[in-house]
Amino acid sequence: MLADTKTETQYLRPIDREGLLKFAQAGRDNPERKGTNKVHTVMQGQFRSWSFVGTHNPVVVDEPLHLFGENTEPAPGEIALSALGGCLSVGITAVATERQVRLSRLEIFLEADIGNSAAWGAGGADRKPAQMGFQEIRVKVIVEGDASREELDDIVQTANYYSPVANTMRNPVPFTIARAQAA
Repeated sequence: MLADTKTETQYLRPIDREGLLKFAQAGRDNPERKGTNKVHTVMQGQFRSWSFVGTHNPVVVDEPLHLFGENTEPAPGEIALSALGGCLSVGITAVATERQVRLSRLEIFLEADIGNSAAWGAGGADRKPAQMGFQEIRVKVIVEGDASREELDDIVQTANYYSPVANTMRNPVPFTIARAQAA
């Protein structure tokens, strides 16, 4: 007699669907509502910096050896890609939750070609802003759950369309920079 080979699917820890629906309703009630993200970055030396975000441990950034860093932490562009991966993960989880789709696997692979031949403005090539930074971003998503392949694909595309970080990277954003008064 053959043993029962039925396997049980393990699903990712869900988010609060009712809370999500209330948050979504608040957005419909006030579409112009905005939050503010704040970060305080302190240079430690060479190319290593600490960015303080709320009460969390600092996000530490460095540069690789070939860019004169110590290669002790991720580079700024890698941190930017990790923010995109995190935002897309949140969006995919939220859309799946709203649609009552349980996810059993979610992995995102990101890569970007980055231009820095201007050497941060320290005497490198004469470049225009559009020629620097990420020149192309490529994202691949593995997503599995209790929905059809088409529904999972639509969840990914919906999350991408509404992702705040993806849209920050895709669209021009007003940007100001000024010297602050030392505290």
